Amino acid sequence: MGAYKRVLLKLSGEALMGDQSFGIDPLVLERISGDISQVVEDRTELGIVIGGGNFFRGLAGIQHGIERASADYMGMLATVLNSLALQSSLEQRGVPTRVLSAIEMRALAEPYIRRRAIRHLEKGRVIIFAAGTGNPFFTTDTAAALRATEIGAEVVLKATKVDGIYTEDPKKSPNARKFLRLTYSEVLEKNLRVMDSTAVTLCKENNLPIIVFDLMGEGNILKVIRGESLGTLVHH
Repeated sequence: MGAYKRVLLKLSGEALMGDQSFGIDPLVLERISGDISQVVEDRTELGIVIGGGNFFRGLAGIQHGIERASADYMGMLATVLNSLALQSSLEQRGVPTRVLSAIEMRALAEPYIRRRAIRHLEKGRVIIFAAGTGNPFFTTDTAAALRATEIGAEVVLKATKVDGIYTEDPKKSPNARKFLRLTYSEVLEKNLRVMDSTAVTLCKENNLPIIVFDLMGEGNILKVIRGESLGTLVHH
């Protein structure tokens, strides 16, 4: 059993692309599913929020003349594509999984109901929260913070392509310095942009720690849940 009993994992849509420029890389999806199955075997209750940036980003749609609310709804539908793909991959490994959508689409997913989500977790099922918050003008980071608070998660695990939060982009600057620990206020004041300010503020108000870590390392999700010192911890 890990250091955390119930966690919320935030995956970006871009993480599913691998080295592709669009869509889902089957090998990456399979590896992530394998890591998640280890977490389930360790008897940790797991909720997941996935972005949709590998298919469509609301802000990108605005640049092409799409009205903001419509663009955000399109982005929410992209998260549903990713959620269904991850569900299928997990179920092929024998991991019981439910997709709960903030936008009703009963032919594809269950509607999001807080008590139902908690009951699924108690029964050992992985929950994938699709369609963000169901509202335009909010990111999937905010959806992750919101759902984590609602289900009583002990931590938000923000999986990225770098091993923590840096002073600047480590892929572009050799002088980038990694933070091991930060307060919520420091993240906001330094404008570090690891999660949007609404998400960070929501975590701060509910004393919900955030761990930013590298998804690419095999088994890293389980290592973080077991309390190994990976990535950057954001807390009070």
